[in-house]
Amino acid sequence: MSKKQPIAISVLDLAPIPQGSTASTAFHHSLELARYAEQWGYKRYWLAEHHNMTGIASAATSVLIGYIAAGTESIRVGAGGIMLPNHSPLVIAEQFGTLESLYPGRIDLGLGRAPGTNQKTMQALRRNAVNDVDSFPYDVKELQSYFADAKPEQEILAVPGQGLHVPIWLLGSSLYSAQLSASLGLPFAFASHFASDMLLQALALYRSNFRPSAALAEPYAIACINVIAADTDAEAKFMFTSQQQQFLNLRRGNPGMLPPPVEDINALWSPSERMSIEQTLRFSAVGSPETVKQRMQSLLAETGVNEIMVNGQIYNQQDRLRSFAIVASFKDSLYQ
Repeated sequence: MSKKQPIAISVLDLAPIPQGSTASTAFHHSLELARYAEQWGYKRYWLAEHHNMTGIASAATSVLIGYIAAGTESIRVGAGGIMLPNHSPLVIAEQFGTLESLYPGRIDLGLGRAPGTNQKTMQALRRNAVNDVDSFPYDVKELQSYFADAKPEQEILAVPGQGLHVPIWLLGSSLYSAQLSASLGLPFAFASHFASDMLLQALALYRSNFRPSAALAEPYAIACINVIAADTDAEAKFMFTSQQQQFLNLRRGNPGMLPPPVEDINALWSPSERMSIEQTLRFSAVGSPETVKQRMQSLLAETGVNEIMVNGQIYNQQDRLRSFAIVASFKDSLYQ
């Protein structure tokens, strides 16, 4: 019987802008967290593309990845993800080819099929409807061709990018990308930090349909979960109310900056809203170090994923750093 190995743990950073703060401060906080994550042994640090959202600062994802990579030395930095329907594949190839040229062997490119915003904002981003989510598989293949070795007859080259073989991941919150990543032989990351319903089904579909490729010989899956860790369960639950309020505001059509935590979250939502948000955030680990460790180990047993990515929407930066430090303190004792 093979010896068990500690599972890889990574970071998803949405570059949150707390109420009363600014995008500039969010960027500095992200770099601070990334530097600590590197010291603490996290495997990768991903940033996500969102637009027209006043509480998330990572809209210019490629630019922010460059900032984080320049301020760190060894941790992998990437997109979790780039929303490909918003962009031409050639532009993304050039951007990530540039990043890979500057920080060789450290760049990941995760691709999402959703726009990361509403329809009006998507139209403002693209200005036309030539490409949409239905062209996603073709756009992924086109992007792959720009990172592959150039062919003699190839007329359009990504410079830089061609031949750099930047690792591509597909991201998903439903079954679609699970099936596509399996057919293309790519690693797959599921957004279970906000889409809990289809995680297990998506993972089963991905593994059962996986076709080995030049990029990947065997299935490799990440599950992203919310982790709010503190010295006590009560403190962590209090901190978690910021993220619960953020989702409550989003459900009510009033998204905004990350709110400060509150003592009584039940005073803010109806029973049906509570049920809905608790289901949405089901894959969360909230509590003391021991509580969070047990929850994360239980999620590993339930999902069988190769890697866990940790998201933490925490209002106070020192509390945020403390939460990721707690996970780092026991991450090497989490096994698959």
